[in-house]
Amino acid sequence: MNLSKYSIPATAMLERMKAAAIDHFVTVPDWVQMSLHQQLETGSHGIRQINAASENQCVTMAAGLTLGGKKPLVSMQNQGLYNCVNTLRAVCLDAHIPLVFLVGQFGREYANLGQDSRLSRRTMVRVMEPMLDALDIPYFRLERPTDLGLLDQAYEVAQQRSTAAVILLGAPMSWS
Repeated sequence: MNLSKYSIPATAMLERMKAAAIDHFVTVPDWVQMSLHQQLETGSHGIRQINAASENQCVTMAAGLTLGGKKPLVSMQNQGLYNCVNTLRAVCLDAHIPLVFLVGQFGREYANLGQDSRLSRRTMVRVMEPMLDALDIPYFRLERPTDLGLLDQAYEVAQQRSTAAVILLGAPMSWS
């Protein structure tokens, strides 16, 4: 399998984030996005990385930043999103604070790349989209470098609907 076909280069993601005027990256570090974390740690890109102690803290800090006129991107892995569903519900669905989540699909099998993640053998991968559907949270699949424009679309949808939008990162980001 050619993994480079499915891996988003961290440098390309960072450029897309800068073009989208994202100013804060609020995260519980995610192995799937580790190369992006490394890029952001330098602080030289104008995007402030804030490491949180928990996914719930990510959501509430990003909400505060949004209310303060900033444009954060919330980053975590799929297990973390499951962990903070109640906070996401309270902040985004009930309080109508628009946030965009970049969620690494930790545990996704290489054999599942390029296929519907609902066909994964791993529960945490397979039930993510049905859970988001049940919560009426729009989501986007970031599966290839050509999908990077979905970041802008996710922000538009989150703003229009005053809610969360989730970008599911299918494969580990590459280090280039």
